Amino acid sequence: MKLDALSRQGQRTDLTSSQLGTKLRSDEKIAHGAGESRNQVQRYIRLTFLVPELLQLVDNGKIAFNPAVNLSYLQKKEQEVLLEAMQAQDAAPSLAQALKLKQFSQESKLTPEVIQSIITEEKPNQVEQFKIPKAKIIQFFAPETPAKDMKAIVIKALEQYRQREKRREQSR
Repeated sequence: MKLDALSRQGQRTDLTSSQLGTKLRSDEKIAHGAGESRNQVQRYIRLTFLVPELLQLVDNGKIAFNPAVNLSYLQKKEQEVLLEAMQAQDAAPSLAQALKLKQFSQESKLTPEVIQSIITEEKPNQVEQFKIPKAKIIQFFAPETPAKDMKAIVIKALEQYRQREKRREQSR
């Protein structure tokens, strides 16, 4: 609303002279007053293009800010289909997924099937990791052994262990 009010101010340029200096843009005024960048203010404004249900998910922290900005470029119907897919999968799009959705939408190729496919992709941060503290395995390596070499040796040792176990089972 503040942006609207500021945008309407001084619309008559015939009464002002650019020789005295140019006026600040409305988004620059808001940004300056809020301690934000003009681009950040534009991103906040962009969120108003989200359907209310998606905007509520942003407000509740269920959708991150930057993915939400990209989702705001989807058409209303596409956003509604996305919302249904998110609810069905109990998942929120990552930034990479939001960028894909935006790109498909801009190319007029965003179908419910494409939305479903993108929202069900496994995200890198969802891939289960198995970590062993370096302090636990360092005793088995020379001090100057690089971490990537340690990893390769551990994997090779596990492969040999599995082969030995298979041979042991076959001999029973």
